[in-house]
Amino acid sequence: MIKRKLLPEIESMLSRQAAVGLLGPRQVGKTTLALQIAESRPSIYLDLESPSDREKLAQAELYLPQHEDKLVILDEIQRAPDVFQVLRGLIDQGRRKGKGTGRYLVLGSASQDLLQQSSESLAGRIAYAELGGLTALEVEEDRLIQDRLWLRGGFPESFLAKAEASSVAWREDFIRTYLERDIPKLGPRIPSETLRRFWTMLAHHQGMMINGARLAAALGVSGQTIGRYLDLLTDLLLVRKLQPWRSNAGKRMVKSPKVYVRDSGMVHRLLGIDDTEALLGHPVVGASWEGFVIETLISAIHGYPEAYFYRTAAGAEIDLVLNLPGNRRWAIEIKRSLTPKVGKGFHHGCVDINPDARFIVYPGKERYPITANLEAINLCDLAREIDLVSRRA
Repeated sequence: MIKRKLLPEIESMLSRQAAVGLLGPRQVGKTTLALQIAESRPSIYLDLESPSDREKLAQAELYLPQHEDKLVILDEIQRAPDVFQVLRGLIDQGRRKGKGTGRYLVLGSASQDLLQQSSESLAGRIAYAELGGLTALEVEEDRLIQDRLWLRGGFPESFLAKAEASSVAWREDFIRTYLERDIPKLGPRIPSETLRRFWTMLAHHQGMMINGARLAAALGVSGQTIGRYLDLLTDLLLVRKLQPWRSNAGKRMVKSPKVYVRDSGMVHRLLGIDDTEALLGHPVVGASWEGFVIETLISAIHGYPEAYFYRTAAGAEIDLVLNLPGNRRWAIEIKRSLTPKVGKGFHHGCVDINPDARFIVYPGKERYPITANLEAINLCDLAREIDLVSRRA
């Protein structure tokens, strides 16, 4: 079993807060992590996709008080959003009895924004954390292992599959299950084939700003529908919209987000890339590596991540800008080359945003200065730096 970096953070949240929401896409390891936490204390686990467990919560205000001395784990909370109202009253009752922390751990396969309306009643009573796929810091730092993580993606069953064909088959099943079962359960009635084509188009345009009108014409739908599809995949934590940096009012700034399919293994399956040789020869290789790096670095941040890209009409461009705890700003360029170099656009962007540190991430091992204020660094080393800085703040 791979120890997840988020485990101590969830434990810490439970020691401070009555309820903790652990969010992430299906099959990413939320239940496994929750059951690890349950081993250390009296707990009860309810899967809200199970009819028998949902029936127990038909009268939640009567059932849950019977377990007020336990950590109650509620899996797939989006299946029973009405439970949030009950939790509010029980949490307030518990506080009056001196039992104000570590009461509930709720797991959801949707973003905090999607759950917002249901969870508004828990304002001030719940803290959220997001669990993504396995990251470079959670597996061995051996080059072959890291490349396997990039190729297969971070979903544990895909990464740990015994053979490449098994990993490919698992990812294909995952995609079909999401399209044919999981998304319809949330309410949207979208033809699975149409949504798969859209998801595949996003993989082809990995790391680009999306032309909604062009995608709409290709799919035969309206631009408004394209926006709805994109919001849905974003809410399901399958796609990331990396927002542009907008603080400099004196510049003509890009206003549209860059869009990434968050798991590199899903990018490769959607595009029919099943092995390393096919990946290295595919036009998406650079954008795939960029998305893989961005997800790794964002996951290393403790607390709410503030991540952006920077681009102006004049050509200034930075792949990733991180606002880290402690009021620190880092500018990061990403290159899939053993002899990385940055262009003038990066330097111009740094003049505009004045970062505290500048890095170029590359796939080599050695860390070395390129200029007086720019370092070349590998992915694991930079992720560790981010982890340490955000922990100390």
